Amino acid sequence: MIICAGNNETFEFAQPTGIGMIETAMNLTRLCLFDKPELLLFIGSAGSYGNHKIFDIVESKTASNIELSFLSNDAYTPLDNVVSTNTTDVKDVVVNSSNYISTNKELTKKFLGLGIGIENMEFFAVLQVAQEFNIPAGGVFCVTNFTDENAHEDFLKNHEQAKIILAEHVKKRIKELTKK
Repeated sequence: MIICAGNNETFEFAQPTGIGMIETAMNLTRLCLFDKPELLLFIGSAGSYGNHKIFDIVESKTASNIELSFLSNDAYTPLDNVVSTNTTDVKDVVVNSSNYISTNKELTKKFLGLGIGIENMEFFAVLQVAQEFNIPAGGVFCVTNFTDENAHEDFLKNHEQAKIILAEHVKKRIKELTKK
């Protein structure tokens, strides 16, 4: 099953699950309870912490949920804040998820030091639900912006083109997989 966030980030071949971690967790859990998929592939946009360029495609099976306050030692969590469905020795680009979009370029550079490359609001919830239901899962992302003071404006400017690039990439990968 191919899933996406929804609202203005939809694709004709993907089931929308909601914006942010809470909507995604609730709606995806409902989907899995009533018709458990064999596989979950989440597709969406992402912000780059600096190593990935606008319109880069990033594939991952690992997500974190680290808030900016953690980076400045202003918070901690007793929860496990990294989840992965990666069963290979290949190192993933970790996708951080929060219900907030990062806009502090200097602070978000610290994510790179933790091995985290991009952010997407929903992916952590997708992997948590997948793990709970024992469903293989991954994500494919197209970078729309950097995590800086222009994050929102750049997202708006690049979003439509990123969706086109992402859709073409996913359709190409599906063709490659079905030929095998």
